[in-house]
Amino acid sequence: MNRRIMSCMKKQTSNISLSRPSRLSRLSRTSRAARFGASGFTILEIIIVLFLLVGLLGIILPRISLEENLGSVGRRLVGNVRSLQHLAMSTQKTVHLYVDIDRGIYWPMILDGNQEKVPGDPAWLTPLALPETMRFTDILVSQGKKESGRVDLFFYPTGRIDTATMHVMNERNNILAIAIEPVTGAIRLSDERIEPPRQLVIPDRVRNLLKTTPAGA
Repeated sequence: MNRRIMSCMKKQTSNISLSRPSRLSRLSRTSRAARFGASGFTILEIIIVLFLLVGLLGIILPRISLEENLGSVGRRLVGNVRSLQHLAMSTQKTVHLYVDIDRGIYWPMILDGNQEKVPGDPAWLTPLALPETMRFTDILVSQGKKESGRVDLFFYPTGRIDTATMHVMNERNNILAIAIEPVTGAIRLSDERIEPPRQLVIPDRVRNLLKTTPAGA
């Protein structure tokens, strides 16, 4: 009897010792799951968020890149025009700007008497170029519109600039127009072509009325 009682007591003790770790492990797993569910995200929620972000980026990025490319070219050209205008006024010398339409490059030279010299600013040591995906389609100056060859613009010590309207086109045929007003030096940007104003045509009968009559006639 004593042996049987002792063996039963040993079995009960071993069962109790084995059951405690398993209960503790279950409690720890339950607490970890509760914490994850309260403060974390499920895999499905993460996938949905990533899917939405990819869709938004696919819509927004092409528009941003297009606008920034044309906009950055316009801002760069306007900044260069302002820089050359300031250079002519500060040095009291006329600045000659060459624009090569075919190669899409431009560079300034300072007129010093009968000679030309490169500006001392390191930014102008080499010609500046448009991005490879863009080109000058035409430049309208006082002599007329040019679609190829070289165009000459002058910046004067008084701050005046030769009138000019440049059209830049990218690979998607989007237009950027840059118009320089000669007297005030104002610069206007547009995403549409800027055509020159049409000359006023005076009919012959009105022209005859405008003619002065000689005295005593």
